[in-house]
Amino acid sequence: MSERAYGEELMSEKILFVDDDINILQAYKRQLRKQFDLHTAQGPEEALKLIADHHNFAVVVSDFSMPGMNGVEFLSEVKKISPNSVRIMLTGFANATNAINAVNEGNIFRFLAKPCAPEQLALSLHASIDQYHLITAEKELLEKTLSGSIKVMSQILSLVNPVAFSSTSRIKSYIKHMVETLNLPGKWRYELAAMLCELGYVTLPPETTSKILANQPLSSNEQTLFDAHPTVSASMLDHIPRLEEVAEMVRRQQSNFSDYTLTEESILADPSTLGGCMLKVALDFDRLINTGMSLPKAIQSMSNRRGVYYPRLLQCMESLSKVDRSMEIRPIYMKDLTVGMIADEDILTVNHMLLIAKGQEVNLPMLERLRSFAKTTHIIEPCRMRIP
Repeated sequence: MSERAYGEELMSEKILFVDDDINILQAYKRQLRKQFDLHTAQGPEEALKLIADHHNFAVVVSDFSMPGMNGVEFLSEVKKISPNSVRIMLTGFANATNAINAVNEGNIFRFLAKPCAPEQLALSLHASIDQYHLITAEKELLEKTLSGSIKVMSQILSLVNPVAFSSTSRIKSYIKHMVETLNLPGKWRYELAAMLCELGYVTLPPETTSKILANQPLSSNEQTLFDAHPTVSASMLDHIPRLEEVAEMVRRQQSNFSDYTLTEESILADPSTLGGCMLKVALDFDRLINTGMSLPKAIQSMSNRRGVYYPRLLQCMESLSKVDRSMEIRPIYMKDLTVGMIADEDILTVNHMLLIAKGQEVNLPMLERLRSFAKTTHIIEPCRMRIP
């Protein structure tokens, strides 16, 4: 990497300096602003609010001695709300006890004594940004690998059992909308939960699955099977590394908002509970929409059920500009079918074999499967498709 490119890379990452002395903060800015994208906070409280609002500081540099909360306590809190941020401690009271506590409690990357020469501080910031890139690159690789694997599995399941997994793409789109509206970090977790929340449907009889998707009444035995499917789904995910939180979201998908003892605000800081609340909203919303109910009526119907849904999520759903039903519907022949189209009716062979269930979004494996069937088996054409 050229020196210029490396400099641009450094400036692309935000660094937060925290000290209760405004003069010291201004000195850091004068010394380092040409090399780094520097931000300052006068004290721990202001800093924690900045971090909570933005989630994207690559490096957090804190003084040790501050009123109300010392540097070790502060950086321990930073670790909780922004675990990827690399943490540096600056102190004029360097001793073994402080250093040990800083490393053990706050996972400090560097422990620097004050006064610290600008050159030494700059070198430590360079090393910290490199460490941040290493952490985030590895995390991104793991998340993309995991997400890609789950996507392949989801596509295979949609081919094997098109009825059970016909709603996956819609549920994922609703979850994505809620995550983006709330500006939540780690959106991949919520989207994976959406893709896997109905994994337990593979254990249900096809007739039961069809009744569930059509929002029809279930017998007591069918209801028992349906009530168990979140636990079945979650148990399949429990032992997959990095999916523990996703498994818990899936397990909680049928829990009512009133089942939780957390406050509305604290739920936003608890991904497992928030993810479960999101799935509850998305799944019930989708079933109402599929009965032909309009978006406003579906939201109103859900709002009338006090204590069932997290109110803030219903507000998110109100801002949906459209749902899939509002897409243009056209008759499409197999030769003109493309990825992203959504079936507005079951796609069947002339022998009434189900290839794609109503509501399923066409992905690449489905497209290849349909084209293969079209060459060897007669498919009832044209098919009504919703065009995004």
